[in-house]
Amino acid sequence: MNTKNSFSRFLSKFYVYILLLLLYAPILVLIIFSFTPSRLIGNWSGFSLSLYGALFKDKEIMQAFANTFLVAVSSAVVSTVIGTFGAIGIFYSKKRTKAIMDAVGNIPVMNAEIVTALSLTILFVFAGIKFNFLTLLIGHVVLTIPFVVLSVRPKLMQMDPNIYEAALDLGATPSKALRKIVIPEIMPGVFSGFILSITLSLDDYIITAFTRNTAFQTLSTYVYGVTSKKGSLPPSLRALTTVITLIALIILIIVNINSSDKKEENKR
Repeated sequence: MNTKNSFSRFLSKFYVYILLLLLYAPILVLIIFSFTPSRLIGNWSGFSLSLYGALFKDKEIMQAFANTFLVAVSSAVVSTVIGTFGAIGIFYSKKRTKAIMDAVGNIPVMNAEIVTALSLTILFVFAGIKFNFLTLLIGHVVLTIPFVVLSVRPKLMQMDPNIYEAALDLGATPSKALRKIVIPEIMPGVFSGFILSITLSLDDYIITAFTRNTAFQTLSTYVYGVTSKKGSLPPSLRALTTVITLIALIILIIVNINSSDKKEENKR
């Protein structure tokens, strides 16, 4: 019996390790070959940081990098605010209203991204709105709001509903009770929604391509354009991959440390 359990645990761990290998091996290869000046991945031309020097000197890539983060952070802030208050409004609605809003809110999540992009494009053209940063921002906000709602809702469900009522009974106004009681309770979900919004925005190509001004380049549109013209990626993008991965890793470590500290405080 113990042998069977041990074998099952071994298979489970082996399965997880294989999945992790498949997920992270391509990124690891890019990181390794970001430290060699070779144009082709697979040809090691000696250790060098020249690609990082070329990366920071390439104005076009750095501009696309800055534009990408500008859109990601801006859309994340807007969608987090709207999505958080939307989740609170849905949570405290009547059952029928809540069911309708849940169904409507899940449509963008399940819907194909190309449909959302085409719908926004047709709307902007019909309204006579020129494609600019605002149309791009709206597109990313539409993409990310439902995921903020999905991140905040579980925290609202975990929250003791009596504390909001108690605050009102003690004389707090609804807005003050919301600000002092509800928001702090659901802050982990709000933060998760914010990080998820940034991730989705950074990764997006379809909505960006349909709602941007052609002069405004993000990393996704830049990579697609360069690949279409040259048939391969510029070597300096391997260095950019490493930089982005490092930033994501640092954020993940900080979030995990904060979560661990909060758990320790709650235990005390």
